[in-house]
Amino acid sequence: MLYYLFDFLDKQFDLPGAGLFQYITFRSSSAIILSLVISLVLGKRIVSYLKRLQVGETVRDLGLTGQKEKEGTPTMGGFIIIAAIMIPCLLFGKIDNIYLIIMLVTTVWLGLIGFADDYIKVFKKNKAGLKSTTKIIGQVTLGLFIGSIMLLHEDIVVRMPLAEAQKGGYEITRTYQTVVPTVNTQAGVRDMAYVKTTLTNVPLLKDNSFDYQVISDLFVKNSQVWLWLIFIPIVIFIVTAISNAANLTDGLDGLAAGVSAIIGMALAIFAYVSGNTIIADYLNIFYLPNISELTIFASCFVGACIGFLWHNSYPARVFMGDTGSLTIGGIIAVMALLLRKELLLPILCGIFVVENLSVVLQVGYFKYTKRKYGEGRRIFKMAPLHHHYQKNGMHEAKIAVRFWIVTIILAIIGIITLKVR
Repeated sequence: MLYYLFDFLDKQFDLPGAGLFQYITFRSSSAIILSLVISLVLGKRIVSYLKRLQVGETVRDLGLTGQKEKEGTPTMGGFIIIAAIMIPCLLFGKIDNIYLIIMLVTTVWLGLIGFADDYIKVFKKNKAGLKSTTKIIGQVTLGLFIGSIMLLHEDIVVRMPLAEAQKGGYEITRTYQTVVPTVNTQAGVRDMAYVKTTLTNVPLLKDNSFDYQVISDLFVKNSQVWLWLIFIPIVIFIVTAISNAANLTDGLDGLAAGVSAIIGMALAIFAYVSGNTIIADYLNIFYLPNISELTIFASCFVGACIGFLWHNSYPARVFMGDTGSLTIGGIIAVMALLLRKELLLPILCGIFVVENLSVVLQVGYFKYTKRKYGEGRRIFKMAPLHHHYQKNGMHEAKIAVRFWIVTIILAIIGIITLKVR
């Protein structure tokens, strides 16, 4: 909203400083600062309000050190994260941008699903919470929405040379001529095209691209018509898997919020370089028109997670609950999909993936050994993985910080893949 206001003031009255709002870096910096302020100041009020409502966490006795001390700690603190994302994003972003609209819908939708789950647990005293099938249906619906918009919306396109677009048989939505004075190509006028495609970046490969249509080509002729049968299920799987993995990771004070903040920083970098035509050409990645607005959203996301850590770091004064954990996982998944970096998620979200995998392996191995030997055996002392380290006597604050460090390393590796092939 502020962008449009200051754009008007700049054009009509030549107001000094109003032109700053044209710069994505200024708006991103302002957004992250406001997000931090909101999560710190408003967060304190929300924590106090939740305490008055006696919205306390019910803790199952798993035999973990310090576990019972968490009993009664306010939950549903994900509202802090959601508010700290939404308010700065609406103020500093271009709210008619399709990428921003998708992210705002994702935040609200998953926030409502998480809230319903927390509400049933806390106020209805039902520890099971929202039925897993209902939760999955909500995530699948979001994935269906995201996949359909990516396939159909005219503004979600990839820029490429016109000759390359014609050779590949892509659906061209617009052509234009531009001067491209970059490192990789000689300066001069080039014919460019915006195309509708399911191309995505592939890390570490020289060609650096993969089209999901290749999969559909294996099964049917004229596969462009049936591409949605391949692409939309992939989108649904990614959104569901990452949001649930983030939910599983939220088991220690500050763990999920810290890991998510680091991933958000990496995604903010990806959004900036993918939305800058010169940098994108230099790095040989897709230039995605209008995607730079996701830098604003990613900045809000980082500020919200870091600000929430103020209240959630050990010993936590509030837990994010499913209101927060489902939301941050879904946000990460959808941002990666829009940036066409979803194949980097196993690296960026390595902690989420390993936590989720530890549960799958634990349950699968227990069932297998029980069927084979008559007695279930375990790979880990407890799953998810962070509880295994707790059982080994490691303090939860140390586990959280070490998981952050691992995530920083993985994020750096992810960023390096922009150039290393």
